[in-house]
Amino acid sequence: MKKPHVYETIIVGGGIAGCTAAIYAARKKMDYLLLTKQLGGQFMESGDIFNYPGIKQISGADFSRAVEEQLAFNKVNVKERVIVNKIIKKREHFVLKTDGKDVLTKTIIIATGSHPRTLDVPGEREFRYKGVTYCAICDGPLFYGKEVAVVGGGNSALDAADSLLNIARKIYVINIHNKFEVHKYLLEKAQRSPKVRLITGARTTRITGNKFVSGIEYEQKGKVKKLDVQGVFVEIGRVPNTSLVKGFLELDEHHHIVIDCNTQTSVPGVFAAGDCSSVHEYQYVIAAGQGCIALLKAARYLARHKSR
Repeated sequence: MKKPHVYETIIVGGGIAGCTAAIYAARKKMDYLLLTKQLGGQFMESGDIFNYPGIKQISGADFSRAVEEQLAFNKVNVKERVIVNKIIKKREHFVLKTDGKDVLTKTIIIATGSHPRTLDVPGEREFRYKGVTYCAICDGPLFYGKEVAVVGGGNSALDAADSLLNIARKIYVINIHNKFEVHKYLLEKAQRSPKVRLITGARTTRITGNKFVSGIEYEQKGKVKKLDVQGVFVEIGRVPNTSLVKGFLELDEHHHIVIDCNTQTSVPGVFAAGDCSSVHEYQYVIAAGQGCIALLKAARYLARHKSR
């Protein structure tokens, strides 16, 4: 009976972290495979991307095409439309259970990303990336001189407001709770700024507009109120795509995969990179860097164990 093939490493996830890891695996001539439901990850849904090193500004679609061209140039081994349902440790290797056949590997890089929490109110989906966005650092420059709303009551919301201070003309922060659960310095800075208006006990009910966002509605003390804004930043947290490894890897309180500075997880031979990891920083350049580190550390892990 023919023995099943065992890869040196399997990369799970086709976003910037997974693609970077795969490019480095290809350059190192490793026996690897990139498994993903769809290439592109978060930049498939992005508006414009600013200040990725070497790129001043590029659309998410163009960035996606550029990455795909780079994957093709490096002859990256990709299998799309693959969903990994479970990972099992079996003796000296790992078994990845997919909808098709099992895939065996000596190391794994988990790069499954995350997705933003949504408000689930009328207009949100319709105006997504037409004024509704989920990353103030990424998309803030698009709203220079405009009035915007930030929805959220935690650190991410006031971080977003802070990053918009030198960009937007007016910033409304709409918090469903009666107080902000944030770092004191963030709250004090927002309170001092004449640009920022903090609105508490307010439940966002609708986002309005024509081709682009023109307003937001919220309910406060039984009354519906409206603000004329040209942008809405939804900052109510992100959800890591880590259900695959629940019970297999250590997760933090927010369900991100716990990693050390080498991207090593709680299971030797399994690494994690990008938005699914416990770094809690959602930037393309960080995810790409982690993807590179994860692949290099996986290669070193293989070299150490080969010499034993």
